[in-house]
Amino acid sequence: MRIFFRNATPFQLQLLIWGMLFLLNFLSYLPMDGVAQALTYSLMNSLFYSMIIYGNISLLFPYLYEKGQVAVYVLVTIIMLTAIGAGRTILSISIYNHFFSKGKPEALTIQNSFYYILSGLVIYLLSFVFRIALAYFKLKRQAAQMLEQKSQAELNLLKSQVQPHFLFNTLNNIYYEAYREAPRTALLIGRLSDIMRYFVDESPKERVALSTEIKFLENYIALEEIRIRHGVKVNFEKSYAGDPLLPPMLLMTFVENIFKHGIDRGAVGNHICLSLSVHEGFLLFRTENALPKNPPFFGKEGFGLKNLQKRLTLLYENRFELSITRTETCFQARLKIPLAQTLAPFTQIPTSLV
Repeated sequence: MRIFFRNATPFQLQLLIWGMLFLLNFLSYLPMDGVAQALTYSLMNSLFYSMIIYGNISLLFPYLYEKGQVAVYVLVTIIMLTAIGAGRTILSISIYNHFFSKGKPEALTIQNSFYYILSGLVIYLLSFVFRIALAYFKLKRQAAQMLEQKSQAELNLLKSQVQPHFLFNTLNNIYYEAYREAPRTALLIGRLSDIMRYFVDESPKERVALSTEIKFLENYIALEEIRIRHGVKVNFEKSYAGDPLLPPMLLMTFVENIFKHGIDRGAVGNHICLSLSVHEGFLLFRTENALPKNPPFFGKEGFGLKNLQKRLTLLYENRFELSITRTETCFQARLKIPLAQTLAPFTQIPTSLV
């Protein structure tokens, strides 16, 4: 029974209640009236009970009482109980006299009508108990479903954490093994592990530390450099103090755009200039690179920058500056965004990645 209630729907619960009520009526009529009469009157009583209960909790109460029409609700309720009581009286006596009286018909009296109206009033009062019980059952069922969904979500979260971290641990093992034979390869494996850890642990956050974002950019640049035959010179100047916060992956679009569209992978002398500074609560990020003589296909160029502009608008509305300048030989980008905190006087930290 406990398993049934835990898995039952509100409709199934109501079927169970009405089935038990019918059985109770049937057993109470059976000893004195026989199977046929007990079955007939049990069905008829269940019909009138349902008319009173559902008429109140499904129509009158929500559409009249809950909308403040109390006087109308009381009046309509009295009319409903009187009409149902009178109808039940007429139908009960008519069925009895036609099928079960055995030559002794019963007269239609005021007392009979009053009895059925009074019993209808009792059922009407019980309809509120029925409504409360039904609402409580629905609430308990929703709470159980939410708890089950929460448990499933927690399980999925644990799974999603275990799988990447298993991969990180595997990469760390490969790193130590590779370090013995090829230290440079081991270093690149370490950078790849850091990038993947960033995607899993940091990118879902609303804000990340600036130092974390810079480290992510440096790791990405280092991995991109190995794909360029003659290398690329990267000057990355940083000027900031403390560790302010910013949304993740904002700066990545510029760097990715450079390696995708602004590098001649077969030429010598590729050069990239990056500049990051923080002053008076604003972050300023600049990029500059020479355009290749034989540029790659530009059919989708700018798609990432357009998405970035949409994201900036959602994050900062009109409180940011984004400018793109392109000539025949040079591509420049500039971004200025407000940070979440006011910073102390900044320190110059020039860095060059080759």
